[in-house]
Amino acid sequence: MCGILGIVLSENAQDSTSIAPMAVDCLTALQHRGTESSGLVGTNGCFNDHFEIVKGHGLVRDVYSNESIGALKDSIAVVGHNRYSTAGMKNAINCVQPFVLYTAAGLIAVAHNGELVNAHRSRDKILRSGVGLSTDTDSELIGQIISKTIAQNIKCRGENYEISGDISKELAATMSAIELSYSLVVMTYDRIYAIRDPYGNRPLSIGQIFSTKKQKNGNVNSPLSFIVASETCAFPAGTKFHSEVEAGELIEISKTGVKSIWQMVPKPKAFCIFEYVYFARADSMFEGQQVHGVREECGKILAIESPIEVDIVSTVPDSATAATLGYSLQSKVPYEPVLYRNVYVGRSFIQPNNEMRQTAVTRKFGVLKDNVVDKRIVLIDDSIVRGNTMRIIVHLRIASPPLRYPCYMGINIASKNELIASNLDENEIAESLGADSVKYLTLEGLEKAVQKNAKLPTESIGHCVACLNGKYPISIDF
Repeated sequence: MCGILGIVLSENAQDSTSIAPMAVDCLTALQHRGTESSGLVGTNGCFNDHFEIVKGHGLVRDVYSNESIGALKDSIAVVGHNRYSTAGMKNAINCVQPFVLYTAAGLIAVAHNGELVNAHRSRDKILRSGVGLSTDTDSELIGQIISKTIAQNIKCRGENYEISGDISKELAATMSAIELSYSLVVMTYDRIYAIRDPYGNRPLSIGQIFSTKKQKNGNVNSPLSFIVASETCAFPAGTKFHSEVEAGELIEISKTGVKSIWQMVPKPKAFCIFEYVYFARADSMFEGQQVHGVREECGKILAIESPIEVDIVSTVPDSATAATLGYSLQSKVPYEPVLYRNVYVGRSFIQPNNEMRQTAVTRKFGVLKDNVVDKRIVLIDDSIVRGNTMRIIVHLRIASPPLRYPCYMGINIASKNELIASNLDENEIAESLGADSVKYLTLEGLEKAVQKNAKLPTESIGHCVACLNGKYPISIDF
């Protein structure tokens, strides 16, 4: 998962404009994508000057203080990151992104969402070239590949090569060397690059932030700044959606605007379908449609595929609520809440180990007993991954297909043994969880829901469903 962010001030912005508080708000909006650590790196726009760095373990609200945000007050651009770890040491402070590297072209900062399939080959190649790594994360590896490419290109161009913030050629070469899975924001001293892998596996969107205040040129219609983020839910009020970064696209964001500067040869589109099912916030937009609408459609199709005679429909809060409303609308069975969610307990799925996930679940829900007594209930959840959440509750309809296969592209599911549906059929799962029955949405139903209102040409739509059917976008070295 992970949440990544980049903001660049426009040349029209007032001198007093500070993007640091805005960046913290944006990372807060992306908190659901990672709770282990958070970091912000800012540049003042001067070559050979230092980057300001603020990092820490924990939630966004715990990492940033007024004092630390103040250190970023002169920044003309920032990159940020919320971490959900799949690869790398869990608690080491040097694993907290964004990574800052000194290169032959000056400082760069790298924030990465995803996980490199077959990363061991790239890691071995870097180490054999004489470059040391301080962590075992894919994100640092990407930064070192970029740095090495910069050095090679400068050497080829001779001593008189003029160093600038433009590293587009080096980033294009890096993209050609690593296939899957990544969305990146890379900052030099005066600009940010937004990059998405050629399969479009992880999300990345760009917006223009407008202000009603009078700016330098007196034109209120000029953007105050430009933003790139994992999800549109991070966009501040007053942001106009610009575009999603296309699969295999390299975009430059500077004080003068947003410019697409390179496009890889397209691969079969493999956008992670679980962004719709669980990961993304319901108000985010992908492929021209809002996540909430897709989840509601999943619930409607689930009601058609797996009807049951009950008194009420209820939800496992919160990511299953939209599917529950869809199920209720389609089945004409009234919706009634039966579980109360403790909002101070984070998402159990993204806890770094199974013991912590199970502990989080026990603190997560309370039962609204008056709504349960003498009722036949169909309880809707978005998915069952490991079965931790479901052991606490009870007659189930799941608004996604069964997860039977590991993910190697940025989700912490590394073994079939972790997946309850990989080892048990529906009846065995029901018995294991103490439910009267368990039924899943079909893969065809999920794909139908996702594609129904997508605002893209049919040939531009494609999703990774490897965790559901075992068919990965590229071959995996096990």
